Amino acid sequence: MLVDAPTEPCAGTGAAPPIHRAARPLGLLASALILTLVALASVAIGAKDLSPAQVWHGLAHDSGTYADIVVGDRLSRTSLGLLAGAALGLSGAVLQALTRNPLADPGLLGINAGASAAVVTALTWFGVTSLSGYVWFAFLGAAAVGTLVWFLGGGRGATPVRLALAGTAISAALYGYLQAVMITDDAALGTMRFWTVGSLASATDATISQVLPFLLAGTVLALALARPLNAVAMGDDTARALGAHLGRTRALAMAAATVLCGAATAACGPIVFVGLMVPHAVRSFTGPDLRWILPYAAVLSPVLLLGADVVGRVVARPAELQVGIVTAVIGGPLFVLLVRRRRTAQL
Repeated sequence: MLVDAPTEPCAGTGAAPPIHRAARPLGLLASALILTLVALASVAIGAKDLSPAQVWHGLAHDSGTYADIVVGDRLSRTSLGLLAGAALGLSGAVLQALTRNPLADPGLLGINAGASAAVVTALTWFGVTSLSGYVWFAFLGAAAVGTLVWFLGGGRGATPVRLALAGTAISAALYGYLQAVMITDDAALGTMRFWTVGSLASATDATISQVLPFLLAGTVLALALARPLNAVAMGDDTARALGAHLGRTRALAMAAATVLCGAATAACGPIVFVGLMVPHAVRSFTGPDLRWILPYAAVLSPVLLLGADVVGRVVARPAELQVGIVTAVIGGPLFVLLVRRRRTAQL
C-alpha cells in the first residue's frame, strides 16, 4: 500500500522554499479569482470595441449582432481556452514528474508532433478540410505517438531517459515528414501554417463538445495520480520502498498526458510554453508536492492562455495575433527570467 511520499524537491528542480502549507489553499483561491477576472476580460474584450452594456446585451439575448460576437465568438473561445489551458498545464506537470525533468513538456514525448503529422495526413491524403474533421485525426495521432513512445521506451520497464529519447527520435522523424508534405502540397501548407501556430479563434460549441469528454477523463486521471507520482518523482528505489507500482503509474501518467495534450492540441493546435512554464513556475512556491502542483497548474495555465489571447486581440486591432504567437513572445523571456532567478537562488 502506497504511503504519502515525503515532499522533498525532485532532482534537478532546485530547492526553492515553498509557501507555508496553510497558505496553499488561500493561494489556490486567489488563483481561481484571478482566473475568473481573466475569463471575464476574455468575454468583454476583443478586436471589436463593445461597451459593458453591449456585452451584457449579447449575453442576455439569443440573437442579434452582440449575441453573435459575445456568445458565438468570445464565450466559445473563452470556454475552450479554460479547458485547453488546464489540460496543457496538467499534462506538463504530469510529464515533468514522470520524466523527473522540470523542463519537460508535451513536445518532449512527441505528442505535438503526432497530432501535427495526423492533421497534415488528413489534409493531404484524405481531403479533410474542416476543423471538426481533422480534430479527430489530431487526437488519434497524439494517442498513437504516445503509445509508440511508451513501448519504445520500454513499456512497463520504461525509464525517464528512455521515454525522452524515444519521444525526441519520433518527433524528429515526424517533423521531417511534415516538412516534406507541406513543401509539395500548397493546400496543406496554407492550412497547416494557420493550425500549427495555435489559435482559439476557431472555437465552436461543436469542437468543445468533441474534446470535452477526453479533457474531463484526462483531468480526473491526472489528479488521481498525484500521490503515486510524488513517489515516482523521488526515484525508482524510493518509489518501490514506498509501495508504488512503477510500471502502472508510468503507463497511467503517459495515458493522462497523452489524452490531455492530444485533445487540447486537436482543438487549438500546438501551443507552446503553457505546459512547460506554468508547472515549472508553480513548483517554485508550492514545493514539489503534486497534490498542490496539479490544481495550481490547472487554474493558472488558463490564466496565461486566456491572457495571451486577450493581448493578441488588442495589440493588432482590427486584426488579431494568434494565441500561440503571443504565448511564445511572452513565455520565452518570462521563462528565461524564471530559470535565471532559480539558478541565482541556488548559488
